[in-house]
Amino acid sequence: MEIALVVFDGLTFLDFVGFYDVVTRLKEVEYLKDFTWDICGTTEEINDGQGLTVKADQIKPNLSKYDMIFIPGGLGTRELKENQEFIDWIKQAKDVKYKISVCTGALILGAAGFLKDKKATTHPLAYDLLEPYCEEVVKTRIVRDGNIITCGGVSTSIDLGLYVAEQLIGREEVEKIKEKMDYPYTNSEIVEMINFPFKDCEFK
Repeated sequence: MEIALVVFDGLTFLDFVGFYDVVTRLKEVEYLKDFTWDICGTTEEINDGQGLTVKADQIKPNLSKYDMIFIPGGLGTRELKENQEFIDWIKQAKDVKYKISVCTGALILGAAGFLKDKKATTHPLAYDLLEPYCEEVVKTRIVRDGNIITCGGVSTSIDLGLYVAEQLIGREEVEKIKEKMDYPYTNSEIVEMINFPFKDCEFK
């Protein structure tokens, strides 16, 4: 299984790192040894606007080759949702099996047309920005509508990572991850509209 972790200038790093920390631990599960990820950006170095930087592994790769695409949020999404070149790149993920966002990353999924006729969520302060892109904004922390999973702001990225991990490896293994992370919380604010089984994903 290959994941594209999309990064961009003006992202919120906790949106990215919360999910990243969880899903990269999947590599420890014996039958997911071939689980891989790329940090994908439009430039080699990405800055959050506050002085932190990260380097992308892949510069504008063809996103269609991945099994999952993950998009974090941040103030940078406000401009990027209007940036046709960037959105055209994201549109390459049209047939990617799983599309996932944290916070205002949902605006990018929406601008690419992936949320049409879907229910979705985002940071509570950006519900109004998301409304034009989806069927309904659901005011909760995680919304799954088929193969699209969106979640609320910033710290919700950890809950999202654990939710995705549970779909792939089951609750018992996820509890082991939570123990290693010293993460005692259980998220109950999950709305599942259409069940699209992760087991249908072909591991590479």
